[in-house]
Amino acid sequence: MNVSSIVVKTAPEKMTRVMEILKDSGLCEIHFHDELGKLIVTIEGETISEEMMKMKTIQDMPDVLSADLAYSYSEKEMQEAMEQMKNAVAVPEMLKTDVAASDDHGADH
Repeated sequence: MNVSSIVVKTAPEKMTRVMEILKDSGLCEIHFHDELGKLIVTIEGETISEEMMKMKTIQDMPDVLSADLAYSYSEKEMQEAMEQMKNAVAVPEMLKTDVAASDDHGADH
């Protein structure tokens, strides 16, 4: 499962119409909007391609000036990152080695 947030921009006077179109589309969920014509929506998809199709559809809707990706979460990528963390070395060997302290801090005499 992939989830992405998109910033949708419209003219302030078109906000109500764009919100209705987005709600009726079933493509996204609206989470926030302001008086300047910005909306924050999320889309979901099984693949990135599915999400990109939804974002492109939103971009092409009447009165939408732009729809830009703000954040994306991929369950598969998260699982891969967690697996890498499980197998990672907590402290690299080179940091475990004692190094003799020098009072001259590397200055040549």
